[in-house]
Amino acid sequence: MNRLSFHTAGESHGRGLVALLEGVPAGLDLDVTRDVDPELARRQGGYGRGRRMEIESDRVEVLSGIRLGETLGSPLAFAIWNRDWENWTKAMAHESPPEDVNPKALRSMYLPRPGHADLVGVLKYARRDTRDILERASARETAARVACGAVAKRLLREFGVRIGSHITSIGDIEAELPEEMPDDLNAAVDDTPVRCLDPDATERITASIDRAKEEGDTLGGVYEVIATGVPVGLGSHVSWDRKLDGRLCAAVASIQATKAVEIGDGVGQAYRPGTRVHDPIVPAPQKPRTGGMGRSTNRAGGLEGGITTGEPLVVRGYMKPISTLRNRLPSVDLRDGSVADAATERSDVCAVPAAGVIGEAMVALVLADALLEKFGGDSVEELRRNFDSYLGYLTERGWGERPL
Repeated sequence: MNRLSFHTAGESHGRGLVALLEGVPAGLDLDVTRDVDPELARRQGGYGRGRRMEIESDRVEVLSGIRLGETLGSPLAFAIWNRDWENWTKAMAHESPPEDVNPKALRSMYLPRPGHADLVGVLKYARRDTRDILERASARETAARVACGAVAKRLLREFGVRIGSHITSIGDIEAELPEEMPDDLNAAVDDTPVRCLDPDATERITASIDRAKEEGDTLGGVYEVIATGVPVGLGSHVSWDRKLDGRLCAAVASIQATKAVEIGDGVGQAYRPGTRVHDPIVPAPQKPRTGGMGRSTNRAGGLEGGITTGEPLVVRGYMKPISTLRNRLPSVDLRDGSVADAATERSDVCAVPAAGVIGEAMVALVLADALLEKFGGDSVEELRRNFDSYLGYLTERGWGERPL
């Protein structure tokens, strides 16, 4: 059973979003204006975003779980209000519509979009109006995830774990990556248009996004999340549902429009011999978080056997192009079964840079859960004692023979 869990609620154009995060230990110094709101702003950035980002200016309102700047150990509840709600009060009303309502005011949609949850959702839940599905399936929900992930990131920083992300490709344009990643990855990319480390690729990507917009198309891409300072020993090999790679893959794949997940050089490793895949083990007495042993390469992406190695954790998400297209694809009208073009709404052309920020949040939530699983503790103080004791064990472990 996971120690850290979260739930979200709310529709894209409803009154707002709600996030409930349970399992955060007591005594964590947490200021939402410092620790959470900036993460929400990062999620709204990136070249190719739609007009919705101009309307919303996301902030969290704390409903429970924090007193005088510290967590209480009880569930944290946040609200993120939708400013666009004022334009949707009739269409998203909770009450039954009056008999004289103008049908156009309800903004119903009957033309499901290929690639979206529209059609499968109305079939599963016995609806006809796809708005009953798309409002919850919308990536607007990820604002609540990022709020929860921001708290997880704050907890991880207490133990020297830092998480950042960047874009490795958008469309068919791949970035050329440096030999060594910047110490502060987010600081290096957050002020660039598409959160990319390669200026030349950035220029070509923005031009490609402009072309896609002119053509009524959308673009996907690949985002990479990197966590540093992760100690060896999180996760486990003993059962399928405790393997950390599986938990990370599930978390990242759950992000809207993410269709594949890769850990380390996982995809390429399927095409290479083992001598060019596995990371040689070398003495590293200066690295206590790896148990005094390191890897001369990190092709495994910081995970072996479902357990962290202490090397940087590297997870990539592959995002498909957004399903809402101005150049509409064929569909079927749910009212009469006639052939028609799919519906379209205000949407992004490309949201891969934002997906990287959401990926950070999901990786942080999994790692924070694994940290609590390994070290326990109802308070940050207790958790720190257990963590420090473990690091001491790794430092003093020694190399002599041990009795069986």
